[in-house]
Amino acid sequence: MVCVVDLLSCALALVSNPLRSDALREARHVALPIVAAGVIIAILYYGRLFFITSIAAVIIAFILEPLVELCMRLRLPRGLASFVVCTFALSLLYVMGLGAYSQLSAIYSDLPIYGQRIADLVDDVRQRIQGMEDRTYQLLVPARQRELQAQQERLRQQQLADQARRRNRKQEQPPPANPSQPGQSIQEVRIHDDSAPFSDYIVAHFNSLYTLVLMVSFVPFLVYFMLSWRDHINRSFLQFFHGEDRLVAARSLQGIADMMRAFAVGNFIIGIMLALVSSLMFWSMRLPFPLLVGPLSGFLSLIPYIGLPLAILPPLFSALAINKLSTYVLVIFVVSMLHLLALNLLYPKVVGSRVHLNPLVVTFSLMLWGYLWDAPGLILAIPLTAGLKAVCDNVKGLRQIGRFLGD
Repeated sequence: MVCVVDLLSCALALVSNPLRSDALREARHVALPIVAAGVIIAILYYGRLFFITSIAAVIIAFILEPLVELCMRLRLPRGLASFVVCTFALSLLYVMGLGAYSQLSAIYSDLPIYGQRIADLVDDVRQRIQGMEDRTYQLLVPARQRELQAQQERLRQQQLADQARRRNRKQEQPPPANPSQPGQSIQEVRIHDDSAPFSDYIVAHFNSLYTLVLMVSFVPFLVYFMLSWRDHINRSFLQFFHGEDRLVAARSLQGIADMMRAFAVGNFIIGIMLALVSSLMFWSMRLPFPLLVGPLSGFLSLIPYIGLPLAILPPLFSALAINKLSTYVLVIFVVSMLHLLALNLLYPKVVGSRVHLNPLVVTFSLMLWGYLWDAPGLILAIPLTAGLKAVCDNVKGLRQIGRFLGD
């Protein structure tokens, strides 16, 4: 009874005090979007594998859509045209996979050579650093102090040698047998115990690997259905809106489609051009495996911000077989020039005319999506943010946000 009286008194106080009720409404108006944003971020984080797979299928569908329209001009129905294009894309991917497998097999056979070259480079760098430290030490530390430190170092080395000799004498003695398992030494038990974490690691990550393979296997089917049912999906989506809202939804959907098509197809064309030019340049430089290193360098160069260092790594690894300073310098120069030309000449004309985002928004979007989805988030950050801007540009109440995101 007392609780009911307290609740009634609180309600009467709120009604009698309109300022407090207005403050509560304002607080609720601010809190609800914050709670909704937190829920959306949690859903995107925990369901990232599903969203990444779906968005990757959408991007692939936009890349293949011009080929489907070309087949439809040849009097093929959309379903058959989509099947032909998807089959051609899978066949091309299979051929490229065979080529990459042959190149990787050759690299695996030469892997000891590359490992020795890397070890030599590491030793050379270590020796140079040690030499710089010794010269700095000789300049800064007086001679008497250096002599005392040298004596201490010799004494420490002698103590370590004595400890090693005592340890060797103990190891020469036969280890006692395990009472529970006669004939099995303690060393064997220790080895068995050390191997347990590796098997536990495999078992623990098997479920994640199986889920990843399962989701990737859905991509071809998603791409085919998105291509063959595109018109039906558009009409069904617009049925959720009425009147002026349907026109706004149609414009937003068209803006997203144009932006995604421009981004996906433009990046794909630029990546193919960079792959061809890089392969020719590396072949002329006599680098091993140019057909594998060139496409890797070309497409890695398209990753925002970190594309240049990633694009340099594959040809530098291939240049280890030659192991000349001039080759390393030439590789860095060629990849840097191709990256700068593509970023400043090709990208603005092919992609930049549709994707209008200011650099600050691009940086924050890379940070956000990279945190949520790791490496795939860095690749999908720009198209996702540009798609959000396309929606904001067409919705009257969100145009201020669209102008904020724009360049």
